[in-house]
Amino acid sequence: MDDHRRGFVPRLHRRGGRLLLVVPFALIAAVTVVDVLVPPDVHLGPFLIAAPAMTASFAGPRMTALVGAVAVVAQSVVALARTSITDLNHTYQIIALVLISIIATFFAHLRERDENRVRRLRSIAHAAQKVVLRPIPDRAGPLRIASVYLAAEEEAQMGGDLYAMARTADGTRLLIGDARGKGLDAISEASLVLGAFRVTARERELPELIRHLEAGVGSSTEETEGARAAATDDAEEADDSGEAFVTALVLDIPDDEPVLRLVNCGHPPPLLLRAGSVIPLETADPSPPLGLAGVLAPDVTVETFPFDVGDVLLLYTDGVIEARDPTRAFYPLTDRLTAWAGDDPPSLLGHLRADLHAYAGGHLGDDAALLAVERLG
Repeated sequence: MDDHRRGFVPRLHRRGGRLLLVVPFALIAAVTVVDVLVPPDVHLGPFLIAAPAMTASFAGPRMTALVGAVAVVAQSVVALARTSITDLNHTYQIIALVLISIIATFFAHLRERDENRVRRLRSIAHAAQKVVLRPIPDRAGPLRIASVYLAAEEEAQMGGDLYAMARTADGTRLLIGDARGKGLDAISEASLVLGAFRVTARERELPELIRHLEAGVGSSTEETEGARAAATDDAEEADDSGEAFVTALVLDIPDDEPVLRLVNCGHPPPLLLRAGSVIPLETADPSPPLGLAGVLAPDVTVETFPFDVGDVLLLYTDGVIEARDPTRAFYPLTDRLTAWAGDDPPSLLGHLRADLHAYAGGHLGDDAALLAVERLG
């Protein structure tokens, strides 16, 4: 039988968890011994209330109840040693200790129930991430690829950041993007873009692919806006629901040409690492984010950049460059890349992941996704 069914919280299996159980029992023993030895007009029994109270903060209800029972027995021993268990003072102390132990056990039950619920949600989110955000293979034609997804919160394994890859007849298509907002709406938009990309990326030219992705996001926005407007009389809320959009980069990297073709839809520019230099691939005529082209009605411009053997391309979402240190300074991605001395995509992302968490103090303000691509000889 596992620890959930026995009533113990899995925290007891973490490092140092079991050692915490020594504290309430040691407190009970210390208070009992001292209370028996001190003069009769000194009463330390009320301190026993702390034992079940502190146990409820890290253990399950059964362990809390056990500690409370041991504390009641200890208080009874003190009463017998000093006067009598029916002594009014000790009787009230025992009654109070029983009541506090019951209350502490109840709150330990509530905390354990909530932790189990969070654990189940994390498991569901992790499974959804595997389905929606499929792993990218580490090789695609002449390309070596690495990817990583960094959740801002430990409980939330997936947000609106997305990436995908598809092989065409003569090259590789890559997508990275970031859906506006958080929660289910952002995940829904990300899922829609990923699904549309996987269906059409192998057959369409880049401008047509972008228009297809745009049409999908735009139709989803209209449906969401209509549903929310029908469900509420608040016109402001209904209008706000129509502001969903997805920033994205879509790339086409041919197998037999040392170039890449890029469409930037309002996303941070990719960075090209070449011979110790970091080169932002800024587009002269970027497209608006997916979902907003219906308002701006732009043309889709495909721009070409050199991408030769030994070059490494880094794609990322704004959760990387918007990470802040304790002084609220943004993460200097370009400077960090200039100092990097590795030579392959996995080591690059490993370095960035560790460096980003260290810079932000272990807590990112937003989800972040990264793709690193190297052209091999």
